[in-house]
Amino acid sequence: MSFVETERNDGVLVIRLNRPERMNSLGTEMRSLLADAFCELRDSKDLEVGIFTGTGRAFCAGEDMKESVEKGRVGASPEAAKKENPYNDGTLDKPVICAINGFAMGGGFMLTERADFRVAVRGVTFESSEAKRWLLGGHSHGYVNNLPHAIATEVAFAFRFKAERLYELGYLNRLVDEDQLMPAAREMADHLLSLPPASRVNTLAMTRAMRGRVPDDIEAYAKLLHNHGAQSDRMESRKAFAEKRKPNWKGWDNPGDRERTPKFRPAVK
Repeated sequence: MSFVETERNDGVLVIRLNRPERMNSLGTEMRSLLADAFCELRDSKDLEVGIFTGTGRAFCAGEDMKESVEKGRVGASPEAAKKENPYNDGTLDKPVICAINGFAMGGGFMLTERADFRVAVRGVTFESSEAKRWLLGGHSHGYVNNLPHAIATEVAFAFRFKAERLYELGYLNRLVDEDQLMPAAREMADHLLSLPPASRVNTLAMTRAMRGRVPDDIEAYAKLLHNHGAQSDRMESRKAFAEKRKPNWKGWDNPGDRERTPKFRPAVK
């Protein structure tokens, strides 16, 4: 059994995360196979649309934190980080429909965010988990998804959202019953394939160019904040999750660092 399954049919590549016993968490092997699948979609002359989904009660629970604890490092492994993945780096010039079958947490939420279209089962739970696992919450989601500031702040602080609320906020294109998830995604794919090829390619390029982007000065500030605080708390969050206990936060390597939070300096134009 492969952790990532693929199906090809009439111009559509279905990419299915298939590690349900670990809620399709992103371990090294999963990341590698996922990169291979999206490279196939990019390189194929016969495949024009991707449908991205999961097996079981989760679409993707994000980072495989048990693997992170076992290997003593946080985030993607060096080998996984180096592997080319056109979906992650935004170079895939073919539309992707994310069919969200279950929990989309942390890195799983970010996988849904990269899609061009999103269809979700009613009642599915979403969470941007960065605030729980790193030293800075998911600051970019408001920019990328054109969310009101109050909602973007809620997302950044890792509050959970149900699919119904995200549909109301415009994050989801379709909200469906479980048995209609793949038919709805396939219907969208068929519509895309019915368009003139140049129109599909050009419209995708234009709509992606119009997506929100975090300004460079904000990203520079984010890099400073990512390193502000006790770095050990990043691994502690993962150990606590793996051991099913409350985390024991250190907070600051030097207690005085609390008052030395870096200040934002806007770029001078």
